[in-house]
Amino acid sequence: MQKELDGSRLAGKTALVTGASRGIGTAIARRLAAEGAAVACAARTVEPDPKYQGSLTDTLALIRQAGGTAEAFRCDLSVSDDRKRMIDEVHDRMGPIDILVNNAAVTFFFPIDSFPEKRFRLMIETQVWSAIDLAQQVIPDMRSRGSGWILNISSRAAVKPVGPPFEPWFSEGASSVYGLCKAALERVSLGMAAELYKDRIAVNTLAPWDNVPTPGAGAHDLVEDFRLEPEEIIAQAALELCAGDPAALTGRVAYSQPLLAELGIVARSLTGGPFEPGAH
Repeated sequence: MQKELDGSRLAGKTALVTGASRGIGTAIARRLAAEGAAVACAARTVEPDPKYQGSLTDTLALIRQAGGTAEAFRCDLSVSDDRKRMIDEVHDRMGPIDILVNNAAVTFFFPIDSFPEKRFRLMIETQVWSAIDLAQQVIPDMRSRGSGWILNISSRAAVKPVGPPFEPWFSEGASSVYGLCKAALERVSLGMAAELYKDRIAVNTLAPWDNVPTPGAGAHDLVEDFRLEPEEIIAQAALELCAGDPAALTGRVAYSQPLLAELGIVARSLTGGPFEPGAH
């Protein structure tokens, strides 16, 4: 049976979404805002830049045009001081953070026998340590308020290769370090969920079931010849993990489509209205 959503599930909540200038981050920020959250949108690209598709200015415009509340915060998630400054600014301008969505990522695909150490360290810093660091900074407020939600965006690349023979994605896709980062993120998220359960702070990971056709996916040739998933599906799944009962919906390594099927939820549009796949 499909559940009816009331459009105000996150009223009074403040959410921080990283990597919110484009792609999945923008979609999640818009969906949370459509349910009443005040959304702090963080990324490196604030103003439109011809070198990139999407910016925080664009994301804010979409949210505000739909009647939502959002603010932009420039941050390089690979820099510790920048992360601390950003959290302080969000707190000063928007108040305590109830929901943290760690979506930002820097990704390189090189064969393991020639992977550069500098880029390895950048990926680990941005995708793994940054998520832990931001969580550490928001946990005290969540704990004092008696609830909180931390969602870390993962990927099916975290799944272990099985073989021989090995699928081309693993044997030829130069995805070993990317998979390492996402697998590490999933493991630490489960540990965080266990440690924070008594504080009613839910911690989950979420990955698309199929590839989402975002600018980032296109840049890495992950759209053509892949099964695709509308961004509305992962945005709806993210909402469910950021609005559920922290005592029940926590400690999940979740995938978008199976999660919605389990919960009996049909995806809505990014503005909260009916969604018809293929209609855009």
